[in-house]
Amino acid sequence: MSGVLPHAALGGSTARVTRLAFGAACLGNLYEAVSEEQALATVDTAWEEGVRTFDVAPHYGLGLAERRLGAALRGRPRDDFTVSTKVGRLLEPVSGARGDDLDHGFAVPADLRRVWDFSADGVRRSLEASLERLGLDRVDIVYLHDPDDHERAALDQAYPALERLRGEGVVKAIGVGMNTTVMPARFVRDTDIDAVLLAGRYTLLDRSGLADLLPAAHARGTSVVAGGVFNSGVLADPRPEATYDYRPAPRHLLERAQGLGRICAEYGVPLRAAAARFPLGHPAVAAVLLGLRTPAEVRDAAAQFRRPFPDGLWDALASSGLLGHTGHRKVTL
Repeated sequence: MSGVLPHAALGGSTARVTRLAFGAACLGNLYEAVSEEQALATVDTAWEEGVRTFDVAPHYGLGLAERRLGAALRGRPRDDFTVSTKVGRLLEPVSGARGDDLDHGFAVPADLRRVWDFSADGVRRSLEASLERLGLDRVDIVYLHDPDDHERAALDQAYPALERLRGEGVVKAIGVGMNTTVMPARFVRDTDIDAVLLAGRYTLLDRSGLADLLPAAHARGTSVVAGGVFNSGVLADPRPEATYDYRPAPRHLLERAQGLGRICAEYGVPLRAAAARFPLGHPAVAAVLLGLRTPAEVRDAAAQFRRPFPDGLWDALASSGLLGHTGHRKVTL
């Protein structure tokens, strides 16, 4: 068993996250089925590799990911791990349901439907349902999940409800999880959230988070958890059929990724390792969240995370012109 990975505080809260966190969407049969045995083994391997932070959501597999994650963590000391889940989508039964949920990306029966609800009552109902599926008496962090088209309700109803839950000690930290930057930056400036889960907007290929969100978060002491660091695949393996944000990668981005990969290879570092480590160079970023499907993926992610990085790699990437100006600094773990 490897040692526990380094931790970081989440904003001004008492929640702490391992610098490498486990994204549990794959436990909900993201794109293809995962067996119960594989799901359990994947979480067990993450624990063995020192990961102690796990992120999930009702959206992932219509609750399947929450049930599987809870089952895998059952019996482990509750104070030894951190769990985050999300609110904004309630799950309701569908009578006479047929077919699957692949239109939403999950290979599960479509026997439930997602209902957007950013009301105060919806927040509490969602959290109660998540706790039941997880089989836990509490979660540590709750994010508003993709409130893009519900900004008013999220700010006026859902956020105050989360603030009350935090004040009551029901949760340790609250935040917003999105794959855009403008609205999260507004939450950072106008509310007292602890964290932003930012997907795909601070990577080797997309640094749009630097325009507003990351500087605002750093100034306010709000933490950022960086997800989507491979932009759905091209930064893990930039082969011709690779995807960028879940669509075929445009040629210019594929060529940039391949160029970055060649520079990394000159320093003996896989591109996927550099892509996963890159966000931690910004002082606002507390953790990197990786979606992991198999024990082998977990072991590889942990090994790459622990890999020593040679002097000069970040400077070489920045000076290549493939990154542009990032203000990146040397990563310390």
